[in-house]
Amino acid sequence: MTGGSARTTALAVGPAGPERVGRTLAEEVPVALSYDGTTQAVMLASPTELNDFALGFSLSEGIVDTPPQIERIERVDHAQGIEMRMWLAPGLGARLMERRRSMAGPVGCGLCGIDSLEAAARPLPRLPGDALRLAPGDIGRAMAALRGAQALHDATRAVHAAGFWTPAEGLVAAREDVGRHNALDKLIGALARIGRDAAGGVIVMTSRVSIELVQKAVLARAPVLAAVSAPTTRAVAAAEAAGLTLIARARGESFDIHTHPDRIALKEVPHDA
Repeated sequence: MTGGSARTTALAVGPAGPERVGRTLAEEVPVALSYDGTTQAVMLASPTELNDFALGFSLSEGIVDTPPQIERIERVDHAQGIEMRMWLAPGLGARLMERRRSMAGPVGCGLCGIDSLEAAARPLPRLPGDALRLAPGDIGRAMAALRGAQALHDATRAVHAAGFWTPAEGLVAAREDVGRHNALDKLIGALARIGRDAAGGVIVMTSRVSIELVQKAVLARAPVLAAVSAPTTRAVAAAEAAGLTLIARARGESFDIHTHPDRIALKEVPHDA
């Protein structure tokens, strides 16, 4: 369970009649995230780049603030799935208890198992005003760069991707997973491993935008989150309150800006009707 995909056969039915064909399918594996010997979450995920996933989840869920606060990460393969064991620096156990979750849900839901409504609507810090200014064409360039980094999607047509793009560097990193929030956690972990956050650029995603993606993007200090599909109303409200520029339906040269359009250098912004 390491490649993220597996070959199988299917009966393809078309105008010429049925035929047996080979197909490459995305793997979906239960991944248990445990801290100091206690399981915190069980997520269905792609079994790739799981160290990034473990680190990114820990950062985006507020379990740790910096990578060194996880003293060790160990992967243990079981017949039923994969366990990512993490050992925290002394003194972090109390914080973990405050953020207690027990999640065992489908990959489409990043909030499964939260034990209170307050936890689902956790307050977010306000992003600082910054000098980032993007040309409208930058959004299309960022999405195109992400599209070129989706090897697992090309093989399976069944996974999401998250990437980080800057005008000066292009695509800095990209990660894929069957779960959109898992892909973003992997990206956050990958950036943390090279000593970066998402400030100064754009997080780009291949999915719809729900509130947990906004929460994770803000905590990663991303000023802009862009996605190919639409956001939810709660995601827009959270982005507005946190100072995040939320862009949706980004396809080709077209996109919608739902919040904080000042980071995009538009020639003219029409007044509200």
